[in-house]
Amino acid sequence: MTALEFTYHIGKVSKSLRPFALRLTKDVEDANDLLQDTLLKAFTNRDKYTDGTNLKAWLYTIMKNTFITNYQRMVRKNTFIDTTDNLHYINSTESSTDNMAYSSFAQEDINRAVNGLDDTYRTPFMMHFRGFKYHEIAAKLDIPIGTVKNRIHIARKELKDQLKVYAHYNA
Repeated sequence: MTALEFTYHIGKVSKSLRPFALRLTKDVEDANDLLQDTLLKAFTNRDKYTDGTNLKAWLYTIMKNTFITNYQRMVRKNTFIDTTDNLHYINSTESSTDNMAYSSFAQEDINRAVNGLDDTYRTPFMMHFRGFKYHEIAAKLDIPIGTVKNRIHIARKELKDQLKVYAHYNA
């Protein structure tokens, strides 16, 4: 195929490349640049094109590969690489600080909510919180184990309702 024939065939096919370029780049100017790069690569590599090959598919492949290469180049350019020797500080929690005022307020609210529980619920709950097993709590309070479980459940439910303002911090 002569250069003139090649140019003529590319001119006919190039109209269908523009929508594909727009779909890839989602920007008119970038699509025009991509189309121009594609056609330039096609002309410079026309010796690699063989007669009988689907010209349209060949151009689409060039465009897709050019887009991918440009995208990877852009990502690489925008990627920050820290070349310092102190990389161990990047994910270190040693240099982070917590807001002690917030944790102090939260602890005060938790203590207030626990102290506000009725004694019948607070006592088994606090024993369980301190590490006692259900059967140990039942024996110490001289109540059935089912009652212990129920009272702890009710205490947790009441505390959850009273402290729901802090629920999103643990999620």
